[in-house]
This record gives sequence, structure tokens and C-alpha cells, in this order.
Amino acid sequence: MINIKIFTFNAYSENTYVLYDETSECVIIDPGMYDGSEQNELASFIKEKALTPVLLLNTHCHLDHVFGNKFVFDTWGLKPQFHAGELPILQAVPSYAPQMGFSRYELSPEPDTFLEETGTITFGNSTLDLIFAPGHSPAHLCFYSKADKFIIGGDVLFYGSIGRTDLPGGNHQQLINNIETKLFPLPEDIKVYPGHGPATTIGFEKQNNPFF
Repeated sequence: MINIKIFTFNAYSENTYVLYDETSECVIIDPGMYDGSEQNELASFIKEKALTPVLLLNTHCHLDHVFGNKFVFDTWGLKPQFHAGELPILQAVPSYAPQMGFSRYELSPEPDTFLEETGTITFGNSTLDLIFAPGHSPAHLCFYSKADKFIIGGDVLFYGSIGRTDLPGGNHQQLINNIETKLFPLPEDIKVYPGHGPATTIGFEKQNNPFF
């Protein structure tokens, strides 16, 4: 069974996730730690639980989701994994981060391994399915646990909202289509853990999300 620890980091109130199971292996998803106190918060939790980080995953590569990539690499030797279509987004971060007020951005390493549009990721005794859902960003991935009935959704679907599509590589109709064809067919009790804000469920959003 996968346990989920949620941290909310940086000026964008970004949700960083640590997933771990009974083997004590863990996956870090979208590390948003910007300063030392946030880095210590993540590291202290992992040490306290005696976890072994084995994967660093990015749903997408906007700056608020990759602030902590360098710290994770320096601390546990993990390079990020994401879809190759997000690499230009990652490479653009150093050029615009200072304009956004983030002068201390630590350059993220680039992947040795890219993720595909479909397939699975395994850690410990657990499996995550890849769901390719661009629209907010050009090659956004979600990570779905069928066994534990949740999805790490990044900036695709939020409680009562959807990801913004006015950033480079965004496409509103593509995002709507991907939510309708790839997320909404999932069981209604699937819990959605988004990149910002509170968790929701597929069923609630199908009934109540004003974009649909």
C-alpha cells in the first residue's frame, strides 16, 4: 500500500509529494523546495521515516515544480524523470526565474531517462501508471495508482478548476479533451492530488467542475 506525504512549498503554494510503501522505498514527485527551511523539512521527514528515495519524478517542468530537483540530486543522487517534451520547459527556467523574483534558482540536472506517454513506474512493491495529459504544459504526465485509488495530477485538474493554459506550450482545448478522455473515465472514487490546493475526486469534478 502506498502512503502519501504532502508538503506545500514556495511562493506558489506548490504541492510536493513523497510516496512510499512497506518496503521503505520512496518516490519524490515535483519537489518545490525553494529555500533551506523547505529543503530541511523534506529531508527531515525522509530521515525520520527511514525512507530510501529511489525516483525523482516531475509531472511537468514549470519552475515551481522543479525548484528542488537540484537538492534531491545533491542529497540522494537522483536525476529527474519526465517526458522528453518537457525538456525545453526545464531548460527555459534559468532565463525567466530571476524575472519572477527567484534569483536563487539552483539549476536542475537533466534526465538520463525520459518517461514515455504510457507505461508504468515501479518502486518497492508498488506500481504507478503513466497518463499523458498535456494542455497546461506540452508533455504533462500524471501518475496513477489503480491499486490505491489515487492519481498525482500535477497542474491538470484541480478542486473546482483546471490548469492554466496561457503559458508557453499551453492549449486550453487540449487540456479539456485530455481531462475528459483520460481522467474522467477513471473510477469516480479515485482521489486526485493536484499540484496546488486541496485534493478532490474524479466523481466530484465530473459533477461540479464549472469547466465541464
